[in-house]
Amino acid sequence: MKITTKTAHFSTPLYLESGRILEPFEIAYETYGELNEAKDNVILIAHALSGSHHAAGLYEGDRKPGWWDGLIGSGKGIDTDTHYVIATNVIGSCFGSTGPMSDAYPSEEPYRLKFPVVTIKDMIRAQKQLLSSLGIHHVKAIVGGSMGGMQALQFAVDYPNFADRIIALAATYATRSWTIAFNKVAVEAIRNDPRFEGGNYPRGAFAEEGLEGLAIGRIAGHISYLSPESMDEKFGRNYVGTDGLFELFGRYEVERYLEYNTNNFSRVFDPLSYLYIVKAINTFNLSRGYDSLHDAITRIKAQVHLISFSGDYLFFPSEMEHIARMLERNGQPHTYTEVQSDYGHDAFLVEIDKFDGVVRAAMEN
Repeated sequence: MKITTKTAHFSTPLYLESGRILEPFEIAYETYGELNEAKDNVILIAHALSGSHHAAGLYEGDRKPGWWDGLIGSGKGIDTDTHYVIATNVIGSCFGSTGPMSDAYPSEEPYRLKFPVVTIKDMIRAQKQLLSSLGIHHVKAIVGGSMGGMQALQFAVDYPNFADRIIALAATYATRSWTIAFNKVAVEAIRNDPRFEGGNYPRGAFAEEGLEGLAIGRIAGHISYLSPESMDEKFGRNYVGTDGLFELFGRYEVERYLEYNTNNFSRVFDPLSYLYIVKAINTFNLSRGYDSLHDAITRIKAQVHLISFSGDYLFFPSEMEHIARMLERNGQPHTYTEVQSDYGHDAFLVEIDKFDGVVRAAMEN
């Protein structure tokens, strides 16, 4: 599979939903496969909170492939033998696109907290500008899970004629208070960590030791991505063999797992980017800017394929089903699949074999 990684530079302003302007700005993106002469084989991939443009394949020297490698590639559900796949990195991220630690032009100092709040609408507007610069004005499909699913749905509403198909997994029509509450733990843990310094930390400050506040906040997030059943199956009540049961800070295996994963995460993910992206997730509301959710949904012209997961405790299946019922009442082309899974929200990343066939069918329909 041919992988190309690039960064696009834009001197034209990006007008944000808040009324502010981002100028200039950059978007990192990765492509797989070959663009055909008619430019009608394009699939756009949108990532979740902690994701990036590296959705598939292996970089030289890496052992871990892109985050959706099981779905994207030769002969896979999103087949790079026949499709030209573009995966973008959202603005606000810390993986190459313009974010809070980017230079605040014309200064060489980072934006930090002067970076504007960005929304899902802003993210897709930036992606639309990227695709236009590549001469792509229509795509075969937009696919994403979680925050990526939000982007796919927002594309369907804001740009009704842009995509033939929308495939949204483990997403919602508006972020509910339950999810916002989980995110609040991360926000406060980061803000109250003394090493966060009110956002005035230097670049690379946490590359070696991480930021404890982000690690703690990520624990709350990680719990919401799993489910009681998946935790029981993976860890049970197993205790760390080297820790004493009657030591106050002795750990169960689930505790050690959360410590290890979240500490590693806090070394590679910028805490300001985390705050900004969480804000974008919290403010997501498909109906904002329209008279109602019904009004927003009626704008959709693409085939919509919705996939939820029964064990998802972050965005419940009923939220995706609500969108499906509205599409059904309106007579708009769609499918809705609830995948039976005990894994939790992260099933859209892990249990690809359970929905690979749904994606293939959507692409062939």
